[in-house]
Amino acid sequence: MTNQLRLCALLGALAVGIGAFGAHGLKELVAPEQLETFGTGVRYHFYHVFAIGLAVALSVLPGIDQKRLRQAVLVWALGILLFSGSLYLLSLKTVIGLPVAFLGPVTPIGGLFFIAGWVLLFLATRRNLSANA
Repeated sequence: MTNQLRLCALLGALAVGIGAFGAHGLKELVAPEQLETFGTGVRYHFYHVFAIGLAVALSVLPGIDQKRLRQAVLVWALGILLFSGSLYLLSLKTVIGLPVAFLGPVTPIGGLFFIAGWVLLFLATRRNLSANA
């Protein structure tokens, strides 16, 4: 899970940097609603960085399905890209001046990836739970 830990660290550093940019650099550039949307992206970005860290920590437990855990990490990372990334770009549409309306449907797809990651985490522990029953 070394690669997943490195991914967690990288995504965490990005979340801090992006969050700081939103808190300090965007106030004068975007409307309050756009700033709130940007903040939602940062919040979910962070939640799922912590989820990836949880998966790394759980990987040492006996009975954990490593394949499912790796899949959970992958879909959480994709969720960050799709959900948070689309919210970041949608929030910045007036600043970057590019058409980003097509990203609207991408956000809920990213949310589905987040949900899928949690389901995969549940499935990764299933073998461990049934072994203890």
